Amino acid sequence: MFLHANREAGRTILKSKFLIIICISIALLSSCTSQTVKPFPTATNDVSKLTWKSCHGNFQCSILKVPIDYKNKSLGDFDIAVIRYRSPNQRDRIGSLVVNPGGPGVSGIDYALNAEYIVSPDVLERYDIVGFDPRGIGASAPIICLNDAEQDAILASDPKPDNEREFAQLLIDTQKFVNKCVAKTPNLKHYSTFDAAHDMELLRQGLGDSKLNYLGFSYGTYLGTLYAQQFPNNVGRFVLDGAINPLISISEQSLVQAVAFDQALVNFIADCPKHKNCPLPIGATPQFFIDLFNKVSTQPLTTGSAQSTGGSRLVTEGLVVTGTAAAMYDNSSGWPMLRTAITQAKSGDGTAFAQLVDQYNGRKSDGTYFDNQNDANVIIDCLDWVDNRSNEAIRAEAQKYSLSAPVFGPYIAYSGLTCNVLNASLNRTRVVTDQNTAQIQKTATPVLIVGTTHDPATPYVWAQALSRYIKGSHLVTLQGEGHTGYGRGSACVDEAVDSYLITEKIPSKNLMCTQENFKTWLT
Repeated sequence: MFLHANREAGRTILKSKFLIIICISIALLSSCTSQTVKPFPTATNDVSKLTWKSCHGNFQCSILKVPIDYKNKSLGDFDIAVIRYRSPNQRDRIGSLVVNPGGPGVSGIDYALNAEYIVSPDVLERYDIVGFDPRGIGASAPIICLNDAEQDAILASDPKPDNEREFAQLLIDTQKFVNKCVAKTPNLKHYSTFDAAHDMELLRQGLGDSKLNYLGFSYGTYLGTLYAQQFPNNVGRFVLDGAINPLISISEQSLVQAVAFDQALVNFIADCPKHKNCPLPIGATPQFFIDLFNKVSTQPLTTGSAQSTGGSRLVTEGLVVTGTAAAMYDNSSGWPMLRTAITQAKSGDGTAFAQLVDQYNGRKSDGTYFDNQNDANVIIDCLDWVDNRSNEAIRAEAQKYSLSAPVFGPYIAYSGLTCNVLNASLNRTRVVTDQNTAQIQKTATPVLIVGTTHDPATPYVWAQALSRYIKGSHLVTLQGEGHTGYGRGSACVDEAVDSYLITEKIPSKNLMCTQENFKTWLT
């Protein structure tokens, strides 16, 4: 479990499926209970009925009621927050386009508030842009575990166990985290993506669309995949960008992702000497970062009194590792910030590293957090993916991670521990997941998948796997760095996605695109 990415100007953060670097399993990383009051109307008593109310200027808000448990509706309902943007210049309206920014844990409401930056102007004129907070997230029956102070403490704590004592303490801390989640969040078993996919079908009905048109990034591709599994005849124009492979285990996911982040770091190191402000020594290798992390583990950096990071703070090993990984999400913005962070770190200044990690974790300068994305990320991931390894087996495999991914592997190796503790606490020790592992043979509309060759958070092999998994889908490949492909500078990718969304025409063959450097509709 690792990180989420800061995409482009005007976009909110995307959370990658498994990385939250140092995840709760290593540092209990995830939480914040500060909630934003949102102007949503009172829910009706009718499931799938939407009553709209003006909000946020040109937007409309509503509440969708969904069953807490689709197999036992007597448990009651969750209220799901929904928002939509209707362009005043709409021509020949196609319908609604439901968008999901990733996660799990990132607010679809906050994302949709940037509707004009999510899609091109041509697409904006043809669709209502609809966002929703999936169950457990933001304004939709949020999962709550830690408060802000607890979150700060966890993020700053030791990110990996180096001996028997630290491993034992990790299990104790993980159990404390899980206990808080169980105590503070009723119905914790019912926050899976499988359930959220069924919620999305009720959303389609409430919107009055015959088929669901959908644009999902990162974790949003997994939500879209589960929807397509359960409701293939209702699949409209579906774009899945930054794909999750639905078939591989937690262990495989974590290892592949660790290797991808290490490779992204190798690419950063190779690129660094091209810039005058490169702080790396001549001939630097990934060992530079291993040494940096080890040094900071005993001599933390400090932010001084920088206002942007909330005053004087210690920047520990956990924060530096997370900040480094966060920078890998975008070579155009993250890499320059990492060069600055390394330069500052040489003099003991951790301000830039703190800014990187705060942006990733949704921490504001006053020490509060924007929403509950970190808590939700951990819990939903564990409900979605069951790890069959024991805690000791997870520990035994840590050496394998270190050999395959020397920089990030040691920090990701223990990601399954939290899920083991959670599932035991919820009496889910022998769980057959709701996840349907059968290939999707046919959807009403062919699905368009986008993959980026050097994507560290959702490695390209996952996009290839998903394109095989969904029969009849087409793959658009972006040859480049960073997380996801649409709206990141490639006219080839953008035109393919826009044409598909507007005309339903899918490329006649899989496309291979490059990442040009020019202004796009995002700037």
